[in-house]
Amino acid sequence: MSTISELDTKCVNTIRCVSADLPSAANSGHPGAPMGCAPMTHLLWTRHMNYNPANPKWFNRDRFVLSNGHACALQYTMLHLAGYNVSQEDLQGFRKLGSKCPGHPENTDTEGIEVTTGPLGQGIANAVGLAMAEKHFAARFNKPDHELINNRVFCILGDGCHQEGVSAEAASLAGHLKLNNLICLYDDNLIQIDGSTNLAFTEDVAARYRSYGWNTLTVSNGDTDLASLDAAIEEAKKSTDKPTLISVRTVIGYGSKLEGTHSVHGAALKADDLSSVKEKFGFNGETKFFVPEDVKEVYAKRAAEGAEKEKAWDAKLAAYKVAFPSEAAEFERRITGKLPEGWKDALPKWTTEDKPMATRQTSEKVLNAMAEAIPEIVGGSADLTPSNLTWLKCSHDFQPETYDGRYFRFGVREHGMAAICNGLVAYGGLIPFGATFFNFIGYAMGAVRLSAISHFRMLYIMTHDSIGLGEDGPTHQPINSMAMLRSMPNILTFRPCDGNETSGSYAAALENETRPSVLVFTRQGLPQQALSSVENVLKGGYIIHESKDPKVTFVASGSEVACAIDAAKALPFGARVVSMPCTTLFDEQTTEYKLSVFPDGIPVISVEALSTKGWHEYSHVQHGMTTFGKSGTGKAVFDYFGFNAATLSGKAEKVVEYYNSNPVPS
Repeated sequence: MSTISELDTKCVNTIRCVSADLPSAANSGHPGAPMGCAPMTHLLWTRHMNYNPANPKWFNRDRFVLSNGHACALQYTMLHLAGYNVSQEDLQGFRKLGSKCPGHPENTDTEGIEVTTGPLGQGIANAVGLAMAEKHFAARFNKPDHELINNRVFCILGDGCHQEGVSAEAASLAGHLKLNNLICLYDDNLIQIDGSTNLAFTEDVAARYRSYGWNTLTVSNGDTDLASLDAAIEEAKKSTDKPTLISVRTVIGYGSKLEGTHSVHGAALKADDLSSVKEKFGFNGETKFFVPEDVKEVYAKRAAEGAEKEKAWDAKLAAYKVAFPSEAAEFERRITGKLPEGWKDALPKWTTEDKPMATRQTSEKVLNAMAEAIPEIVGGSADLTPSNLTWLKCSHDFQPETYDGRYFRFGVREHGMAAICNGLVAYGGLIPFGATFFNFIGYAMGAVRLSAISHFRMLYIMTHDSIGLGEDGPTHQPINSMAMLRSMPNILTFRPCDGNETSGSYAAALENETRPSVLVFTRQGLPQQALSSVENVLKGGYIIHESKDPKVTFVASGSEVACAIDAAKALPFGARVVSMPCTTLFDEQTTEYKLSVFPDGIPVISVEALSTKGWHEYSHVQHGMTTFGKSGTGKAVFDYFGFNAATLSGKAEKVVEYYNSNPVPS
């Protein structure tokens, strides 16, 4: 049994008091979980985790994830104590505008925060991704006598995380993959917002995790029995073939008059209660954010040890460079985020002489070309590889025996897949993709939104993009998915019309280091267009078909571009067609360029076999979906809803006739 000192207890109680001060200063927040979890974080930060506050991005650091992100007062307190760039003044600014300590942990706001958490269950799924990334890097770069990568991932999570389905998806995969570098501490405090967990959550969590293939350990007194807790963490670190869940029974709000009740979960302690807590733990009840000198010394010592560990790792890296210069150069390129020289030269190109292809087929060619040129591209499909066409021919499966593989079998776990991929990005040095049918991105939206908030370069590869998928019918035909995504900040959506636009979409997605991208592809074949190009896609929208003195402009994306061109050619007067693979990139162009594409005085008709929402910004008339789709062949369904040259040209003639006697709005 490990030795626990009175100073350890003092450190824990300091964490409890400072963590309770944060919500009180903001009059908002969650003191209960931080007060209960303080022993876990103290032991992790002082005995088990390797980190260097002077260099928060040291690549071989252990990663920590607070999955129950509402307990972030605890994480900010730990970062402050450990010596990260979080001052006492920052703690006092908790939940205030512009603070380094926002209401939930955000990786873009605070040094030492690995992933943005708050929506429950996301953090543990991110932690699975972080653990997968470590396994992949270790398998790819470690050599005999040169162990460059060997970090662990530690995660704290609560009852709410277990109740969210995304955690089950990720945990199941983690067990299959035998991620023994992942250690999760479950804050089993028996309380959630509504009251006792007995109201809705009475399952045997440990038994469920054992069925997933995890080790499970139990600490019956996580409030004061630090020795047993320390021993459990040490035992978890010895696992050779399984991730570990440590169930830690705690009292929420330990020390408060309201301890053990839901009242201490999401509201600041009253002033007299907070003062009483501090006095109970041996501190001045009126002093706020107080850290005793001997507690500071404990964490300063650990920070110094972390700096020495990084120094030793730097020496390992120097020796690695001598022994394996090419691998070392590749490793350093990846962790700096720089793409390989000349990668764009590998983008496939098409001409009008090439046969029509579904854009999921052109995606297959582009993705594989990019995977050859950019070895940090990894990813997989939610059990739809033969349909998404995402298999990486240059590699093999990522499995327990082959962690160097770059293709992940996510299974039918769309939400878990997206959240795991966020963890893969957060680790560094990887560009992940996740694939499914476009309609099923709805399952993953919680994690997609966090990709955008976190500024992660993540590729969502979505096939079967519209009613054009045909026979599977309305349950599988996405109608509102694109409108939903286009309304989201800091995300790019691409719907290319042919092979060259597919190459351009991948190029734009890979060049955008701080935005995720959703690439949406057809099931049905499309012709290769004469004026499509990578460069044009980077503008978001461009003229793909022109005629002399156009009286009307069609603007379309994806499969409807060819349809609009056919309609333009059928008209008795001139018509322009604009391809709009990415509305966001088009919006970012100069006013001069946008007016050159959509000049004043010419009516515009949008054409997209998806919801018309959003197209009012670019067009005067919208031709799209206002209902769910139908089951039938793709052509029959397209004809039923009027996505053909005859219907569109007829609509264009009526529009031109109307605007011949009415002003065209700017």
